[in-house]
Order: sequence, then structure tokens, then C-alpha cells
Amino acid sequence: MDRPEITNVLFHPVQVARNTPPQGAVDIDVSVAEDVTIACRLYSADPTAPTIVFFHGNGEIIPDYDTIGPMYVRERLNFLVTEYRGYGWSTGMPLTSTLLPDSNTVFLSLRQWLSDHAYTGPLFVMGRSLGSACAIDVAVNHSELVDGLIIESGFAKTLPLAVVLGVDLAQLGISEEQTFNNSAKIATFTKPTYILHGQYDQLIQLWQAETLHAQCDAKQKELQVVPRADHNSIIAVAGPLYFQEIRKFIEKATGTAPDWRELRRQFKARQKQAAENHDR
Repeated sequence: MDRPEITNVLFHPVQVARNTPPQGAVDIDVSVAEDVTIACRLYSADPTAPTIVFFHGNGEIIPDYDTIGPMYVRERLNFLVTEYRGYGWSTGMPLTSTLLPDSNTVFLSLRQWLSDHAYTGPLFVMGRSLGSACAIDVAVNHSELVDGLIIESGFAKTLPLAVVLGVDLAQLGISEEQTFNNSAKIATFTKPTYILHGQYDQLIQLWQAETLHAQCDAKQKELQVVPRADHNSIIAVAGPLYFQEIRKFIEKATGTAPDWRELRRQFKARQKQAAENHDR
């Protein structure tokens, strides 16, 4: 899987100098090997709020999320973006063989950082596109440490995706089990799972998300298909609803969703009080 014909289509690293984090954000650097450091950035809402550890797509870098991170913060969610080797100001070279081990190392290091800095809220793992492989692997390997899994534009089967990208892994003698094997992995995951996918995603087609949803062993799982969205336009199409729905999923997963009966009772009580005040 580290052959150039594979890594050249799997990774599209963009290297940039470290920029200034937005207000309320902080940079965290994680060492994964000698002379190899992975950049991360936390957009912080509150230490008691839920935290999402996010693995992005193969053509993205941290600064791409400098406008998106604050939108999570508005929903009172901490959003912690991680990089890959060779991306942004991270060092090293991206390789398939190091992608998942690095992701697990980064996750454990970030969890320790959060604990050291008194972040006490629930912890979720999220992955988009290529990052779905990282998120699924981390969630399965450390299921006792996470409260749930979120997948956006993710894939179940690597071989069909590789064909779309221009590489026939089967002809190279590589089986599905020798790849990311997302479908088999998610079949062992039982924590709450939320899967988002664009209706018109032509890169990772909708059946991939449907397979992930069907294979996932969680009792609480949901597949949300975003109408009219493609691989890269889910946020643009859904707008604020995207972040609101993720917050609702997290509230349900953690048992902190609003009690609508109680809210209705309070609303009726306020209506009654207003009517009584009006009659006086």
C-alpha cells in the first residue's frame, strides 16, 4: 500500500507555514516518531463541552477549518482538527503504512492533553473522506475511550474507491482485508454512530455510506443523506443545520438532549402566566 501509484492518489499534501490561530483556538503538536510531528488545532468552546477529534480529507489542511471550527464552537462543541504527515506544518512524508498508527498515537496524545488541561466533556471521533478510515480505526481500537463516532463522506470498501481514483488494487494483488477494511471494522463498533453523506457524491458514492450504516453494530446509529450535496459541499448545502444536527446527535448520545415534555410544560406555564398578567 506504500507503492507510489497508490500514495500518489491517496494523499495530496499541501505544506504551508503555521498561521495564527483564530481567537479562542490553540495549536497542539504531537510527536509520532523521531523528527516527525503532527500539527493539531483546538477550537475551544468550553472545557466541560463535548470534544470532537476530527480527521480531515486528503486534500485539506488545518487552516481550511479556521472558519468552520468557530461554527462548532457556537454550538458549544470543542472541535479538534488533526493533520497527517507532510500536511500543513506537520513534518514527515504521508504513507499508507503510517496513517492509522499515527492517528491512534495522535488520538491518545490529544486525549491526554485534554485531561491535563481540565477538559472533562464527552469525547467523539469524526472523520471526513480519507479521514473516515482514521476515525473508524481509532474508534474501534479505543472504543472504551470514546462516546461516539461521526463519519462524513466516508467509505466502506477501499477497492472500489481506488478504482474510481484510478488504481486497481486487485490487479496489484491487494485484497480488501489488506486495505483500510472499514466495513469489517465498523461491524465491531457498538457506540452511537452518525453518518453523513451527500446525495450526489460521485467520488465516494452513497452506497458506501449505506454499507457503513448497515454494517455498524451500534444500536444507536443514523444515516443522514444531504439532498443535492456532493462530496465537498455538505456544509455549503446544509448550512447551520449541519452543525445543529451534529450537536443533536451528541446530545442524544450523551443523554443530554432537551426534555421536550418539560420544555412544553414550561412554555405552557409561561403562556398561562402571560395571560393572567394580561387580565389584571
